[in-house]
Amino acid sequence: MTSTSTAPHAQSGDDPITLTPRTVWIIFGALMAGMFLASLDQSILGPALPTIVGELNGVQSQAWIITIYILAVAVTMPLYGKFGDLVGRRNLFLLAIAIFTLGSIGSGSAGFFTDPATEAGFWELVAWRGVQGLGGGGLMILSQAIIADIVPASERGKYMGPMGAVFGISAVAGPLLGGFFTDTAHWRWCFWINVPVGIIAFALAWKYMKLPTRRSTAKVDWAGIMFMVLGTSGLVLVTDLGGDHLAWDSPGMIAMIAGTVGSIVALVLVERRADEPILPLHLFTGRVFVIATAIAFALGVAMFAAIGFIPTFLQMATGTSAAGSGLLMIPMMVGLMATSIGSGFAIASTGRYRVYPIVGLALTTATVAVMTQMTGSTPIWQIMAMLLFFGAGLGLVMQVIVLAVQNAVDPREVGVATSSNNYFREIGAAIGTAWFGSLFTDRLITNLTDTVAANPEQAMASGLDPAGVTPAFVATLPEPLHQGIVDSYASALAPALWFIVPVLGLALLLSFFLPQVTLSDEAGMVARGEAVWDDGKAVPVADAEGGAGETRSDGDDDEVSLSSGGPTSGRV
Repeated sequence: MTSTSTAPHAQSGDDPITLTPRTVWIIFGALMAGMFLASLDQSILGPALPTIVGELNGVQSQAWIITIYILAVAVTMPLYGKFGDLVGRRNLFLLAIAIFTLGSIGSGSAGFFTDPATEAGFWELVAWRGVQGLGGGGLMILSQAIIADIVPASERGKYMGPMGAVFGISAVAGPLLGGFFTDTAHWRWCFWINVPVGIIAFALAWKYMKLPTRRSTAKVDWAGIMFMVLGTSGLVLVTDLGGDHLAWDSPGMIAMIAGTVGSIVALVLVERRADEPILPLHLFTGRVFVIATAIAFALGVAMFAAIGFIPTFLQMATGTSAAGSGLLMIPMMVGLMATSIGSGFAIASTGRYRVYPIVGLALTTATVAVMTQMTGSTPIWQIMAMLLFFGAGLGLVMQVIVLAVQNAVDPREVGVATSSNNYFREIGAAIGTAWFGSLFTDRLITNLTDTVAANPEQAMASGLDPAGVTPAFVATLPEPLHQGIVDSYASALAPALWFIVPVLGLALLLSFFLPQVTLSDEAGMVARGEAVWDDGKAVPVADAEGGAGETRSDGDDDEVSLSSGGPTSGRV
């Protein structure tokens, strides 16, 4: 089904930009720097988290440090995507870097002027993490949208593969840096390290990222923005608070659920009438978009739950230091980098992408199922092997489904389509982290309480407080109290992983229905008339008279080719 937005689009007031290989690579470098910043902060706190929540008295609410960042990223992604389509992406990218850097300064300073015996410093950190997320959402979504603007889908795998590898590098560099700072300096450097990197990324983007700015006559979808924020926040709050801080049948929870459902319904109604909707409903008539977005949601639920809490498991359950838990994540980086870059080049060479999410999700699902058997006595080499296969599976899925979505929409909507796909992944991540964190924390608090009750004299003599346990403190405890704490973490995390296995299994099933669409030979800015190739000629997506839209299929019934040409070519 083909549909095209008829709302007024932005108009460019600049002459077309000439795209040369050098221009593309310079812009790509700036994008990589910004994307690394945002993705690093989704993993750097893993090894430091036990120390942070122990120092700031926030063990029972520790999931919020991760959840608030993901939530802020999720609610801003559609905004950056839509406004980037309307007014251009360069200034928004610079703004995102500035906001992210400011949030990093505030996060690193949280708790300086509060009573250390209270939770005030913890919630101050949560607030500044939210500011970080407001910038991080722009860095992640604009990076992917800008690549779609300057590189044709048929060649984009060569660039999106390394972008996927950035997630792998940050997934390991984050825990390494987080562990190093926690062990040798202070956990606050997990945030302050972003400041010089942010300044460098801003300078690169300011000097080298020459992209068109546009004027838009479209009416801003303020109502859609409001209901999207309310609905998204409600989903996460219900998931995080339900059954823990608020009983499911309590008046407050019932009101929250009703408000969330009402906001989502209102969002759908508003978006049906909006001139330029934040979440265009016509995107959901496309098979590629619907399936890829459902996979992204499921992947978000599983991926961030596992990545966010595995370093904690490694520290507490195996006695590994914060830095050591970061080193143990290296196999995950190796697996993700290898498959992400390898699949990117293979897609650029063959034009086919459908098989990679199937293989990747099968590998990821099987690996997580095996990880549920981890205990405090599991050999380190087995844990590293699990992480290697887990990362390899992710690398075959993450950027491939983004490429599929970008290739299936109008070039004028590449930003909002990319952001919508990423939005649902982040919603999944926020819900998954809150849900998984609640399961883990509930089990952990129960286990710790039982351990203290079983060893009252040792607990009293050591001054053990279940809400303020840090790895360094646990290492000083006598036996059997020490082993009891270790076993509490081991028996809290591994069984909780079972809850994300069915989610990954559903994503695997959906991947079999993802269509193969012929990859476009035209970059987004060229299709919109904002850029020309270095030879002054734009390469058409399809030739109406002569078969440029013919498929590369070898008989696959799921291959789709739209040879109508023009900016809507490739839409399903």
